[in-house]
Amino acid sequence: MTTPTKLAPAPVIDETARLLTDHYVFPETAEQLAGLLKRRLTEGAYDVDDAEELARLVTADLQSVNGDRHLRLKHHAAPVSPKQGAATRDAMRRDFDSSLGGAPRVQLLDGGVAVVELAPMLFPLEWAAEPLSSALTLASRAQALIVDLRANRGGDPDTVAFVCSYLLDERTHLNTMYWHGGERSEQSWSLPHVPGARFGGSKPLYVLSSDSTFSAAEELAYDLQQLGRAVVVGEPTRGGAHPCQGWTLHPHLEATVPVGRAINPVSSTNWEGTGVQPDIPCAGADSLDHAHALALARLAG
Repeated sequence: MTTPTKLAPAPVIDETARLLTDHYVFPETAEQLAGLLKRRLTEGAYDVDDAEELARLVTADLQSVNGDRHLRLKHHAAPVSPKQGAATRDAMRRDFDSSLGGAPRVQLLDGGVAVVELAPMLFPLEWAAEPLSSALTLASRAQALIVDLRANRGGDPDTVAFVCSYLLDERTHLNTMYWHGGERSEQSWSLPHVPGARFGGSKPLYVLSSDSTFSAAEELAYDLQQLGRAVVVGEPTRGGAHPCQGWTLHPHLEATVPVGRAINPVSSTNWEGTGVQPDIPCAGADSLDHAHALALARLAG
């Protein structure tokens, strides 16, 4: 049994409000939320001495205005580094080391249909390029490919572009990110060259989704769907399109604040709040069988 982590809520709330005002991609919402947090503090809503409970209460309030699921006060059971972004990065590294670099399964099904599972995250490219390249190159000779994102909770937009590069033939505009303040935008394109072999842009491609698929994993599904490159099979995804940064506010608490928003060049919008809607809706648990059957039918045709 762990001992509850004691803390003083006021400094955590004050710093969360400041981070919102300084960094949240929607300034008007930031002001509204900062006022809400300060009012709730004054009312005694955060009079708890356990970090996990405070995280739950504050996150509910942070998401109460516009439902932004990237906007959180996140609890970490183990003490985390005070360095900006270190809490999330350290947790990601542990997941990376225990998941074969984010590609835990490559499998050949009947009929020449390959499955590549990308989970639990799309890790930073400086870590993940080699394992992802190996997995996608191994699957490149398949007649059809199923990319399983059902257990993927997000990650790095650069890694999205890297994976897309194996699934397209030509350099392609995938997404545009608009950053806090609106002064700067950044386009994401597939790469003109990849290490290893491409699956390419013409063979049948399916993407599996679930209600756990989130953030950068949603971008991967959405980009390929909007380009008409992949058929998405499964459940609507969680609906988080805002890249975020993290700040440690307490040894066990990290504030994650979205600093940008995605705009797809085909749809001129994104999947925030709505999720990626599957082309073939079905229960997530059944989606692999559905996609395999679709692939076999298309190959036979």
